[in-house]
Amino acid sequence: MSTMKVEVVSAENEIFSGDAAMLIATAINGELGIYPNHTPLLTNLKPGDVRVQTSDGEEQVIYVSGGILEVTPKKVTVLSDTAVRADDLDEAAALEAQRKAEQALKDSKADIDYARAKAELAQAAAQLQALKKMVKRGR
Repeated sequence: MSTMKVEVVSAENEIFSGDAAMLIATAINGELGIYPNHTPLLTNLKPGDVRVQTSDGEEQVIYVSGGILEVTPKKVTVLSDTAVRADDLDEAAALEAQRKAEQALKDSKADIDYARAKAELAQAAAQLQALKKMVKRGR
């Protein structure tokens, strides 16, 4: 089985580094499936999950807050301000962040930054989606 080197890195640390058979991520223009020897690519990522299928068939699910995906023939790099293994996401905190962002957007009298509130809402929704995908896979 052909593999590629994959690195998922946040501003704080390296979340995943190893060989993989496939990587799936959501770019600005839609979902991408990356296999070994993929055509070089550089694209922006939306907040959401990155799924890495290792060479032994295990799947790693990692939440990213957006970022950049770089593909070279032998290596795939995901750079994100925030990257967290889905196992480490806090569902209660994500639900609370979603609730606060929704409330801020509904409160027309509040002096808020709508762009920031929308970004926080998108990130909370993406975290919850990553958690749902992890639960679907029986983790």
